[in-house]
Amino acid sequence: DVHPTHYGRVCPIETPEGPNIGLINSLALYARTNRYGFLETPYRKVVNGKITNEIDFLSAIEEGNFVIAQANAQIDKNGKLVDGLVSCRFKNEFTLATADRVQYMDVAPSQIVSVAASLIPFLEHDDANRALMGSNMQRQAVPCLRPEKPLVGTGIERTVAVDSGTAVQALRGGVVDYVDASRIVVRVNDDETVQGDVGVDIYNLVKYTRSNQNTNINQTPLVKPGERIAKGDVVADGASTDMGELALGQNMLVAFMPWNGFNFEDSILISERVVADDRYTSIHIEELTVVARDTKLGPEEITRDISNLSEAQLSRLDESGIVYIGAEVEAGDVLVGKVTPKGETQLTPEEKLLRAIFGEKASDVKDTSLRVPSGISGTVIDVQVFTREGIERDKRAAQIIDEELKRYKKDLADQMRIVEGDAFERMERLLIGKTANKGPKKLVRGTKITKSYLEGVERHDWFEISLANEDAAQQLESLKESLAQTRVRFDAAFEAKKKKLTQGDELPPGVQKMVKVYVAVKRRLQPGDKMAGRHGN
Repeated sequence: DVHPTHYGRVCPIETPEGPNIGLINSLALYARTNRYGFLETPYRKVVNGKITNEIDFLSAIEEGNFVIAQANAQIDKNGKLVDGLVSCRFKNEFTLATADRVQYMDVAPSQIVSVAASLIPFLEHDDANRALMGSNMQRQAVPCLRPEKPLVGTGIERTVAVDSGTAVQALRGGVVDYVDASRIVVRVNDDETVQGDVGVDIYNLVKYTRSNQNTNINQTPLVKPGERIAKGDVVADGASTDMGELALGQNMLVAFMPWNGFNFEDSILISERVVADDRYTSIHIEELTVVARDTKLGPEEITRDISNLSEAQLSRLDESGIVYIGAEVEAGDVLVGKVTPKGETQLTPEEKLLRAIFGEKASDVKDTSLRVPSGISGTVIDVQVFTREGIERDKRAAQIIDEELKRYKKDLADQMRIVEGDAFERMERLLIGKTANKGPKKLVRGTKITKSYLEGVERHDWFEISLANEDAAQQLESLKESLAQTRVRFDAAFEAKKKKLTQGDELPPGVQKMVKVYVAVKRRLQPGDKMAGRHGN
C-alpha cells in the first residue's frame, strides 16, 4: 500500500503489476539516501511566508514535525505566498494552514514520482492504474532505427538521456576539429587544459554494438567541424535519443474510431506507410559463438577445407574459414568452418579398397561448423577471434589486431597533430619580433625575426634559432622539451596497446580458439507486435 511517508521518496506509481505489486519500488526523482541509509527528499525553506532558496533534505521521521506546502502554491514575484490559506501536509495529514505557519515547500510537482512516471505528459489527468502500465511499458521500448523526440514532452527527456550515459557529453569545451561516423576530435580551450596535459579530447563512438537484450546500441555525431562546444554539451546521440533527448517512439497521427471491427478491444490498425517508411523498424544483433576445443582424439580445427560441402556453401568464408564482414546470410548458412576428429571406425575390406583407390582422406573428421540458426537472416557486421596463449593465430585474427592498432595509431596521430599545431602557434607568437643570435638559413646575428622568415623555414628547424632574450630562449627550450616528452609518451602508449593486443586471450580450460560472429537483423513492425502510448494505452 502507498503510505504517507512514500511522499517524495518512493514512487507511488511505478511498481510491477501481478504478484510482486508493491514489493519492487522505484526511487522518486529527487530522493537520496542519507548516511544512515534512510531515504530523504528536498524541501525549500519558507520564512514568514516568503520562500527562500535554501534547500533542506528531510527524512520521513523529521518531516512529520513541519508544515509543508505543495510545489504549486501561488506565489508573487517577490516569492511570498499569495493565498490566505495554503494546502499543506502536517503530521502525515493534508490540511490548510495560514501562510505564516508554513515552514517548508516542495521543490517541484514531479518530486513525488519516479523518472519513468515523470516522462508521462499530463500525468495528473491519467488514471493511476494506466499510469502504472505506462511507466512500466516505457522500459520495454525497443530502439527505433530513426529516433524521433516527442512533440509533447515533460522537459525531463534531456536529463534522462544524458544521465543514462547513452548520449556522449563533452568533457571539456573547445572547437570540433574532425568528425566522422565513429569518432569526434575536439581541440580543447586553452583555459580548460591543465599544464602538461594534451589539449585534445577524442570521443570514440560506439557503433552497432549488441546490448544484453540483443537490441542495437549505436552513437551518431551531432556536431560539425569548426563548431564551438561547451562542457556538458551533447556531442553524439545514443540509442533511443534524438538531439540529446530521450526518444522512445515515433510521433504518429492516431484516430480513435471503429474500422469494421478490425480494431476491436486492444487491436491496432496501422497504415502500410508506417511499415514502408521504416517508422517502427529496429535493428537486432544476434551473437553466435563457436569454440574449438582440445578433444581426446585431437584438437578441433577452424578451417575452410571441409569435405562434402559445396563451393557455394563455402563462398562466404575467407581462407581461415571465417565469414566475411558484410556477408548477407540466412538460416542454415555456414558462418565458421570447423572440423572435429572422430574415432577410427572399423572399415570393411571393401571400403578399405575403395579408400585406397579413390584416396578419400577426410573420413576421420566430422563437420561441426557454426551455422545460422533457423529464423535468423541478416548481415554479418562484426567478427571477433580469440586465440589461446601459445597457439598460432590465423590470418583473420592477425588482420583484426592490425585494424585495431591502426585505429589506435590514428587517434594518437590526431592528438599529436593538434598538440604540435598548438605548440608551433605558441612558438610563432614567441619568436616574431624577437632578436636572434643565430639560426638556420644563415640568419645574421641581431636580426629581428619576421613571419615571412619563419614561413620559409621548416617548422621543426625553428628550435635551432638562438634568441638574445634569456627568458624567451628558456620558453623555447621548455616548448621543445614538452613536445619531445609528449612524443615519448605516445610511443609508450602505442607499444603498451600493441603488447596488450598481441598477447593471448584468457579462454576457459580446453578451449583453443573462440570465434564470435555478430549478425544484424532488421525487424519491421508486424502483426503480433505490442504497441503502447506513454499513458499505458
